[in-house]
Amino acid sequence: MLKEILKELRRHAPFTAIGAATGILILVGIILANVFFAVVEISSNIFYILHPLHIMLSAIATTAIYKLHKPKCKIWKAVLIGGFGAIGIATLSDCVIPFLGEIILKLPNRGIHLGIIAKPIPTAVSAILGIFIGFNWTRTKIPHFGHILISTWASLFHIFMAVGHTINISIIPIIFLFLFLAVWLPCCLSDIVFPLIFTAK
Repeated sequence: MLKEILKELRRHAPFTAIGAATGILILVGIILANVFFAVVEISSNIFYILHPLHIMLSAIATTAIYKLHKPKCKIWKAVLIGGFGAIGIATLSDCVIPFLGEIILKLPNRGIHLGIIAKPIPTAVSAILGIFIGFNWTRTKIPHFGHILISTWASLFHIFMAVGHTINISIIPIIFLFLFLAVWLPCCLSDIVFPLIFTAK
């Protein structure tokens, strides 16, 4: 299992780096367009759209992987695995790891914004919808692809909530590193490793 996990992490590292690069391109584009202050003002709204969408895509992939490898699984087990794999690990990816980055960077408005507490209904509905889709449609590549991109952008806008009204461009490489870490390990865990732990193979 450990060997397979390491193989999956290696396989996903290049694409995760591309995903993190899209986040940096968005950040640089916002700075160059001189709309940084305006984006910071609405960053909370954007985050609470992207975070539930990430949870839904994660729930689809997690549930579909579990159902694919255990076709006769019980619905309640799929709900528990899909729900915890999506909400629990997406919270780590979108909220906890970016918050640690905000602490290290000493950003002025740093805070841990937990979707399941701040917006429980959209979070739960997104997870339930994702579990339903994943249970009945066992395709994983498209939701996993979307999951990585949306997770990157959710993490980015979590950081946007913390930066204040200006940003030092010297910290952009560090933001890239945290965007990469926030997606790479948690997304592989939730979509691939976590559901496979509960299968026979």
